[in-house]
Amino acid sequence: MKVCLECHYSFASSDWACPRCGRQPECRAGFLCFAPDPAGQAGFSPEYFVQLHELESKNFWFRARNALLQWALQRYFPQAHSLLEVGCGTGFVLAGLHQKFHDLRISGTDIFTEGLSIAQTRLPGVEVFQMDARHMPFEAEFDVIGAFDTLEHIDDDERVLSEFRHSCKPGGGIILTVPQHPFLWSAADEHAFHKRRYTRPGLLSKILRAGFDPLYVTSFVSLLLPLMLASRTRRKNLDASFDPLAEFRIHPILNRALELVLTLERSFIRAGLSFPLGGSLLAVARRQA
Repeated sequence: MKVCLECHYSFASSDWACPRCGRQPECRAGFLCFAPDPAGQAGFSPEYFVQLHELESKNFWFRARNALLQWALQRYFPQAHSLLEVGCGTGFVLAGLHQKFHDLRISGTDIFTEGLSIAQTRLPGVEVFQMDARHMPFEAEFDVIGAFDTLEHIDDDERVLSEFRHSCKPGGGIILTVPQHPFLWSAADEHAFHKRRYTRPGLLSKILRAGFDPLYVTSFVSLLLPLMLASRTRRKNLDASFDPLAEFRIHPILNRALELVLTLERSFIRAGLSFPLGGSLLAVARRQA
């Protein structure tokens, strides 16, 4: 079901014109836009998308995360017919899901149209639109909602999780990844406009309060945590010389070696192990009845 953000009327229709008040989202930069102009919001730097687009498909971390998310979707929501990614950015995750799950109806949304422009080139024919995750125009619409390293950019993350529940179909659920461990906070978090790094109990409590039952949670990038800790400790403060993408620009041989380590780590996760420590958290939860 669609929801009018003006009068909050729920309706089923092939277009977005509200049958009650007539409101429909405007179109900007070729995308349906449901949120006010995001200029001035501190959740991200739009120019970052171009740099990410150049790095994602080659970097071990993005590739390993994609493989982990594809496993989680297949393992916990094998019957899903629809998925919405909130904060889809350049569309790298969605493109991977689209390639692996041909029958899955996928949609993507981001607050910044700059990211959507890149996502559209990766996903021709796939619905992508601009939206504020705190105000979602859906009711029981998607089998799965994903937010992959998105919640940490938003002050009111609990409001977002509540919106996820409202937009999720009965029996459906959410897949989340977030940066873990406040002690890993560094200049990289500041440059990325992160609001927080999560603890496992903190994330789980927010998931429960939003109306979801956790199915599985694990840390990941666990086997590389010592390297990550050393890197982040070295650059705790943000200054003019800081390069936020330096840790992604690594020699191909090292990049391959690190990807192999995370492939090994993923085999433990697939076998049922839940790592207690790691650079990131993966959480899968089902909407409560």
